[in-house]
Amino acid sequence: MKTAAFAELNGREKTAKVRKARKVPGWLKGFFVPIIILAVWQYAGSAELISATVLPTPLAILLSFYELAVSGELAANMQISIARAAGGFLLGGGLGLLFGILVGFSKKTESYLDPSLQMLRTVPHLAVTPLFILWFGFDELSKVLLIALGAFFPIYINTFLGIRGVDAKLFDVARVLEFSWRHQITRLILPAALPSILLGVRLSLGIAWLGLVVAELMGSSAGVGYMIMDARQFSQTEKVFVGIIIFAVVGKLTDSFVRLLERKLLKWRSSFQGTN
Repeated sequence: MKTAAFAELNGREKTAKVRKARKVPGWLKGFFVPIIILAVWQYAGSAELISATVLPTPLAILLSFYELAVSGELAANMQISIARAAGGFLLGGGLGLLFGILVGFSKKTESYLDPSLQMLRTVPHLAVTPLFILWFGFDELSKVLLIALGAFFPIYINTFLGIRGVDAKLFDVARVLEFSWRHQITRLILPAALPSILLGVRLSLGIAWLGLVVAELMGSSAGVGYMIMDARQFSQTEKVFVGIIIFAVVGKLTDSFVRLLERKLLKWRSSFQGTN
């Protein structure tokens, strides 16, 4: 009986090891759908089911990417676009964090500032772009300010809501421990609001990229957006796709960086992570 039980247990362990070895890694699962789409796309283009001007094949886009990279055009435009997006995000995000803290801590400040900011938040980027061009011209300042405008509101709102969402019972604990107001802010309120603030940073980075696209498409002589507009005028569709993919990849990388920060800074938080 013991031998049979031992053999059965050993068999189960081997089966579990085989299943574990066959299990697809989590990072690889994200490539499953894109690979299928690319394969169908390439087949449709190679069989001339779709015009190359309308939808070039992935290989044609890859070749265009290689040519732009070798010529140095891609690196130069990316450098300009990233600098614009970073400048606008730092300006808008920094002000959004500051105003979110001020409004979150003070009801009086909220009553004075929040109604005007909420009204400004609903104005579309495209509506204010002509004003920015009239006020600041086509120079870098107008583009950075337009990006900053979009980056401001996600961080502002999430910082404000994160501070207001701190459990009131924690303040009772702080009073018992005789925390000073500075310690309440640094050790209680901001750490508790940090998940919401980091969510605002992720959203703000996405909006910053959208603002960059609007800024560069409306008027620019360099940058990835300008490269897309220039390619559109000459019907270089594969070059347009290269620009779109660059925006998508860089946006994904920045989002992944913030998610990595979340895992590092929010180790203390225990929350539902989803089922396998």
